[in-house]
Amino acid sequence: MRDLGAGFGHLLKGQRWVARHGKSYGFGLVPGLITLVLYVGVLVALALWGGDAVAWATPFADDWSSPWSGLFRGFLTAVLFALVLLLAVLTFTAVTLLVGQPFYESLSERVDRDVSPDGTAPESDLPLWRDLWVSGRDSLRIVLRAAVWGVLLFAAGFVPVVGQTVVPVIGFFVTGFFLTEELTAVALQRRGVELRDRLALLRSRRMLVWGFGTPLGLAFLVPFVAVFLMPGAVAGATLLARELLGEETHEDGTGPSGDDPSGPAPAPGTAFTDPIGRDGRL
Repeated sequence: MRDLGAGFGHLLKGQRWVARHGKSYGFGLVPGLITLVLYVGVLVALALWGGDAVAWATPFADDWSSPWSGLFRGFLTAVLFALVLLLAVLTFTAVTLLVGQPFYESLSERVDRDVSPDGTAPESDLPLWRDLWVSGRDSLRIVLRAAVWGVLLFAAGFVPVVGQTVVPVIGFFVTGFFLTEELTAVALQRRGVELRDRLALLRSRRMLVWGFGTPLGLAFLVPFVAVFLMPGAVAGATLLARELLGEETHEDGTGPSGDDPSGPAPAPGTAFTDPIGRDGRL
């Protein structure tokens, strides 16, 4: 049970970190806003033309007597919209991280430097295009896993009693696990940890993972909240990744740079890295 509280504590620490570093927070909002516009567009299109798509897919119901045809197709339309909405919740983080890979990687590095005893952060040896390829490939694999779980839980929701009580609870924990995997991937991938090893690492501390990801998943159900919590979630996931790997972390979260809102100064002779891009370039 202690790990549950520790996981939630990392989530709060991440939000506090971005609150102290306004510039990083501002740039961290951009990928979430882009993804939100894309998802809202899909949901609006489904609301407008979902009924037509269901009617096209069920020509056998054309000859049914009223009101059975309308009720049947209305039910299928509602099911389709609910399924797409569930998948949107499960995949929003993965898509946002893919869109904002350079933003979030830079933010995660700044968190590492801020809480590291020596003010340094692990850096990926891969070029940017390779990082994007690995991130996209792993995100697709996680999205497919999440989609399978989403379909299974959705189908189980029709089981009387269990579907209305146990299944939603399981769904929240599954969502929390996948959210945590997607978010910690930013810091763990930079350390060269492969997807298979990341999943094994997270499974070894499930309570810690659920303490972080489950309340975040519940918050993401509120419209637009995900956009504003994403930068802090990435920061908190970086702290979580450090604990999973047993890395020493300053408990006050200030590191050698103190509470300077502008973030830690780069070490002499190193390139400056800001939230816009790698090595300070657009």
